[in-house]
Amino acid sequence: MKSSEIRLLSVQEIQNKMADARHELMNLRFQFVTGQLTDTSKITQTRRLIARFETILSEREAAMEGKK
Repeated sequence: MKSSEIRLLSVQEIQNKMADARHELMNLRFQFVTGQLTDTSKITQTRRLIARFETILSEREAAMEGKK
């Protein structure tokens, strides 16, 4: 998911997708430890997606504080 696509979502939708991504990251880590994960790049991709969600949420929060 690209940053431009994430910016079109509401705050609640971003939070829901971030929770799903964190759950997916936990599952990927378990698969990695047990040796079931063949494509380890999925871990990095998921971590970066979570970082994008957090960045956009913090940008929105800063924008709201700037308006006050």
